[in-house]
Amino acid sequence: MRAHPTRLWVIDTPSTSYVVALDEHDRLRGLHWGPRLTREQAASLPELPEAVGRSVTDGCDAVLDLTPASAFRYGANGVQVRFADGARELELAFTEAVEAERELTLVFTDAHYGLELRTRYRAFADSDVIERTLTLRNRGAEPIEVIRADSASWVVPEREDYRLTQLYGEWGAETRLHRTTLPFGETHLGSRRGITGHQSNPWVAIDDGTAGEAHGEVWSTALAWSGTWRLTVEKAPTGRVAVSVGSGHDPVSVSLAPGEELETPVAAGLYASEGFAASAAAWHDYARAHVLPHPEELRPVAYNSWEATEFDISAEGQAALAERAAAMGCELFVMDDGWFSSRVHDRAGLGDWHPNPDRFPDGLGPLIKHVHELGMRFGLWVEPEMVNPDSELYRAHPDWVYHRPHRRRSEMRHQLVLNLARADVAEWMHAWLDELLSRNEIDFLKWDMNRPFSEAGWPGEADPDRLWSEHTRNLYRVLDRLRADHPRLRIESCASGGGRVDFGILRRTDQVWTSDNTDAVDRIAIQEGLAQVYPAKVMGAWVTDAPNPFTRRSVPLDFRFHVAMAGVLAVGGDLDAWTEGERERGAELVADYKRIRHLVQHGRRRPLRAGAVKGVQYGLDGETAVLAWRLGRRLGYRDPLVKLAGLDPAARYRERGTERVHHGAVLASHGLDLRLRLDDYASAMVHLVEE
Repeated sequence: MRAHPTRLWVIDTPSTSYVVALDEHDRLRGLHWGPRLTREQAASLPELPEAVGRSVTDGCDAVLDLTPASAFRYGANGVQVRFADGARELELAFTEAVEAERELTLVFTDAHYGLELRTRYRAFADSDVIERTLTLRNRGAEPIEVIRADSASWVVPEREDYRLTQLYGEWGAETRLHRTTLPFGETHLGSRRGITGHQSNPWVAIDDGTAGEAHGEVWSTALAWSGTWRLTVEKAPTGRVAVSVGSGHDPVSVSLAPGEELETPVAAGLYASEGFAASAAAWHDYARAHVLPHPEELRPVAYNSWEATEFDISAEGQAALAERAAAMGCELFVMDDGWFSSRVHDRAGLGDWHPNPDRFPDGLGPLIKHVHELGMRFGLWVEPEMVNPDSELYRAHPDWVYHRPHRRRSEMRHQLVLNLARADVAEWMHAWLDELLSRNEIDFLKWDMNRPFSEAGWPGEADPDRLWSEHTRNLYRVLDRLRADHPRLRIESCASGGGRVDFGILRRTDQVWTSDNTDAVDRIAIQEGLAQVYPAKVMGAWVTDAPNPFTRRSVPLDFRFHVAMAGVLAVGGDLDAWTEGERERGAELVADYKRIRHLVQHGRRRPLRAGAVKGVQYGLDGETAVLAWRLGRRLGYRDPLVKLAGLDPAARYRERGTERVHHGAVLASHGLDLRLRLDDYASAMVHLVEE
């Protein structure tokens, strides 16, 4: 970090700089976010003229890096409070700059009320991502109501126009990519559901409308938070743009007692100069280096029992499925819903986490032992944040769910949400999970969360809106304790599909369930969107039956496998219903994936497209894996060659399996002949090794 006598600071990454400075009113302005600048270059930025505008009367200029609500600030305000006497305006004075290695904290205090704000920046030696948080501390004698406290406001450099990229969707159709010209005014994204949400993901990118996969400047930000959140993209009348992002949602607020401190989640920001593919690759590198708990590990090929059995579970049936899965080459067997208490359907049992005595008379031990003897790890589905009204837990503790007096307790999927914000509920949750893991050799948990909050009340609590943040914080605490006490444990985050995918949950889990929609054709778009920010090694991808249980579409087995190979491959079909030929081919395709798994999970991802052919390329240390698919041919034309990127033009590459030899320069300038089948839903996997 570099300070300057003119009260200017530069946050440097390996190839970028983020520059902020105080004006004469102690307002913190964002001056630069782009290519790296020297000290002398950065110091000249305050000399540049202001953008044309009438900021005194409009109050919407999108140039502030810290955006407190104050006089004449009529635009988006990332920090909003209400003091005990009703005052809402903040008058902040700069106090000090605290510098440490690759960290900068700027401290501000209110002129009268004793509120202290600390905005912190953190950079890394190996990443262009910058992490930011905001801390509010009440140094006064009366409580302060915090209405909004965004982690960061990012000031985007001035360009002629702007385009917004976002991930949108719904259950079964998550993380679809959408790009649109940014309108003037405020564009709001977020979740009010208690979780990250299927409808939008806390990540956006901004470019000038001309960026492509391999060229152009891209600015993006992601929030590491698994609860409610909000993101405001403001395009001022002057044309300037700023993005403010943080946890919480309107109209929720929390009370900050005297002496109390509130630290916001991490908001990470990234500038990339070589297009969307480079931006995505930088996010992936950041996740592997600074987010994921075990980035060096290769994720195992899993088998999940749900679509084969649903609730019709028995110890014998699960053991037989495990044998089928092991024969196919799977390395992790996950028993899904239906193993516990009275859970023979979805209307009872959630909350009573002990094995069903009729189905598992000797407990889970014999099945786990059998799975381990087959050479696989053992995993188990749990849904700790939920309860069925028809359960021992609910009958004993009906007050443990979110509810409000004089209002119905609305059920979804016959279940209610436990008030995890309560310390006693959090302690109960940790206790039974810890006991389950201590008594059984469980290697993996699929942690599900199948419905959003409703009637989110906490009767008797003095600050009931705190539940929205404390639920997520207690979830994190439980996960952190479990992982510390059970270091072998690996966890998948699931929320009725992809409803909880963010860097906050990924700091505590190893992968996410991408979507309940396992249709390979639909998954192409879902996985493309997720890959804009999250690496392939966290993206759970199943091969299921044909016709697909969700869409009823039938596609070939190879196509289903090749699409799923672009993430963490798993099998979720009813193996008893597969033909012997399908099981044999499935085993061959699992073996193919294992040969390229290190490239998919640790390599550089590049999207591919040539006419109707789409796919992805993963490269690492002289090896390249190509996964490609075509939905259908038109007019009898041959498929175009697919140009590859990132290869050594002077090198030769041998194709494993066919032993064809390709020149790097030819693959880059002309392309690779994939030799796809001539029928619809054709696909291929090609493994190239530099000679």
